[in-house]
Amino acid sequence: MRVLMTTWGSRGDVEPLAGLAAALRGLGAEVRVCAPPDEEFAALLARVGVPLVPLGPSVRSVVAGPKPPTAEDAFRLARELVAARFETLSAAAEGCDVVLATGLMPAGARDVAEKLGLPYVLACFHIFGLPSRHFRPGRRPGTPSPEDETDYRKLWEQDAQRVNALYGEALDSHRAAIGLPPVENVRDHVFTERPWLAADPMLCPSEGMTELDVVPTGAWILPDDRPLPADLEAFLAAGEPPVYVGFGSMASYAPEGIARVAVEAGRAHGRRVLLARGWAGLAPVDDREDCHVVGEVNQQALFRRVAAVVHHGGAGTTTTAAAAGVPQVVLPLIADQPYWAARVTELGIGAAHLDRTPTVESLSAALGTALAPETRARAGVVAGGIRTDGATVAAKLLFEAVGQKVPDVSG
Repeated sequence: MRVLMTTWGSRGDVEPLAGLAAALRGLGAEVRVCAPPDEEFAALLARVGVPLVPLGPSVRSVVAGPKPPTAEDAFRLARELVAARFETLSAAAEGCDVVLATGLMPAGARDVAEKLGLPYVLACFHIFGLPSRHFRPGRRPGTPSPEDETDYRKLWEQDAQRVNALYGEALDSHRAAIGLPPVENVRDHVFTERPWLAADPMLCPSEGMTELDVVPTGAWILPDDRPLPADLEAFLAAGEPPVYVGFGSMASYAPEGIARVAVEAGRAHGRRVLLARGWAGLAPVDDREDCHVVGEVNQQALFRRVAAVVHHGGAGTTTTAAAAGVPQVVLPLIADQPYWAARVTELGIGAAHLDRTPTVESLSAALGTALAPETRARAGVVAGGIRTDGATVAAKLLFEAVGQKVPDVSG
């Protein structure tokens, strides 16, 4: 079986595909991945023996500027990505048996699959963007909904209109060019009626939460057996477990001065601090030895050895920390991050810091909750319930989706 997977988004959108690719290759499937041409994404996929087929602009070029992208930037990017998907996926899908898409509204992926007569699967890593009677849609560029509107049905209709405004014209023009009719509702067309949910069922319960017939698979976790760098091992061994602070691919969104605030908040609790450089470029605020900076490392191994994880609330980081049994402090910035912050609080495995401009005092208070013995104990209990087989479940479902028998590789 040959599988084409595609995404455009941050590391949190790419790493799950690497996890699924590893599971598919373990079952004998061939995998192609079309993703943003960022160097770290290519390196990530290379770890599982899958070359990256470049799709669209690099993510870093879009989000790592001094200011967040504007609405005008979003409309321009939407058109660019639709065109890139028709061009790139049309070539990459040749000889494939199924197309799986995820990431930033992958308008164009289903259409290429339709033209080639291939099955299409839409996967998401949370339920935040799926139409629901239980919560409002997230923010999108375009005409906002009235502030006093409380009817969720109307709000989701208006969300669909915003998606149409972003992608509709470009999508229909490219569909027409390959002999396909226009699409009335781009969002629902992309999502399908049965999207797959690649999230842990304990962290992201989906039953009854959306109007769609969601297929839960569990999170697609890429196993990581890489050793930690020698200098990091030395820092960990030199004292009590530190507090980890990192914001992943969040660059222009990271709170101003967060490194100083985090270091001082950690010191207020007598804790050393481990700063993850990330795209925000976190760096030490002084030359004291109680602070250390790391680049891209094995978080699965590292998180088991820290006192708490302070992060932005990405799906991947939240899941990795939960699986490690380490308490969390989530500072949600955009998109689905407030959802994960809420789940961390509801599960009792950490604290949410909802103010976008943390102070030493406010972050120290949140850290106090995370560092409490009862939070650590609860995090350990939850860790025992986190599933690790999601990628294998999804890989087997893909075989079934194309009518192929799942290979028996047990022997």
